[in-house]
Amino acid sequence: MALPTFEKKRLIGLIAILSFGLTSLSAVLLPAPLVTLGPALFITGFFILIPLVLVLGEQFPLVASDEDDAASATAERPVAALRDRYASGEIDEAEFERRLDRLLATEDLDERFDQVESDGTGSVEAGDHRERDLELE
Repeated sequence: MALPTFEKKRLIGLIAILSFGLTSLSAVLLPAPLVTLGPALFITGFFILIPLVLVLGEQFPLVASDEDDAASATAERPVAALRDRYASGEIDEAEFERRLDRLLATEDLDERFDQVESDGTGSVEAGDHRERDLELE
């Protein structure tokens, strides 16, 4: 099982809240001989873990990489990525229009495919229709 990953700011906030909360709980709930654990928790969180996250960044095991976020955002928003490429001059207007038409047609096919599967009709038939539609393009 893989470790969960967080954005750097979110992980720092999580560490800060847990450190402060556990320090407060230990000061109130622990018996007198164990009260010294409170400052140790606070020091570990604020003076060891948070600086480690800040210094190591993406190399820290619980921090998600920015590249993964950018790649998933681009994959989720292909039309926006296409617009960005057109705006930056990577592709010309004709290429932009051609790719945009293809993306919109593919989205329509995906919506129809999802609708057929959610209706409970045969997924094999829906797959055959989708393959035929893609061949026609």
